[in-house]
Amino acid sequence: MAGVLVTAPIGITFYISWLLIRWVDAQVTPLLPPAYNPENYLPFAIPGLGLVIVFIVLTFIGWSTAGLLGRLWTRVSEHFLRRMPVIRSVYAAVKQIIETILKQQSNAFREVVLFEYPRRGSWAIGFITGQTQGEVQNLTTDDVVNVFLPTTPNPTSGYLLFIPKKELVILDMTVEEGIKMVVSGGIVTPPDRRPAAEQEKKRVAPADGDTRTVPHNPETDKAAE
Repeated sequence: MAGVLVTAPIGITFYISWLLIRWVDAQVTPLLPPAYNPENYLPFAIPGLGLVIVFIVLTFIGWSTAGLLGRLWTRVSEHFLRRMPVIRSVYAAVKQIIETILKQQSNAFREVVLFEYPRRGSWAIGFITGQTQGEVQNLTTDDVVNVFLPTTPNPTSGYLLFIPKKELVILDMTVEEGIKMVVSGGIVTPPDRRPAAEQEKKRVAPADGDTRTVPHNPETDKAAE
């Protein structure tokens, strides 16, 4: 059992990586001209060749679009894409999602939160994806936050919830630990690394009474003591 616990994660990781490399190679390598494909000259295939080509091509595209001609070409291509009835909606949505995730100053998926769902007294783990803006925020009185509620065991699917900020309990666990907990269905539970004094303080009211989130206020806690 100890050997399985040590080798299984390593073996599964290498196997998934190998499948990903083979899939990229199978999609990219056939696109090379026969004269430039080294596999036509060697008696064996080169694993990872397609991945290296994708990396080089993406780097070249990023470098070329940083110049004047690249920015002009980007504007012209976006102009044509935005005039297409169906493609413009898909392009705008995908671009906005990618820019939000890759933006350095973005706070998406930086915090793990605990909130009551789907009823009072029942709790779920979610991830803050940003501050609610636009019509949704303007129609609500409370300060609302975008929260992504992932499903188990597939965290890539889930629900987008708009929850008042005062009803969220910010957890100290990392996003990686939260995702592991969701994927494992609660089997992998991260330890509570908070100081002992913080662990003794309850930030959530009991379920048999008022189950609203109890805000953590150091002044109130000190006065109560």
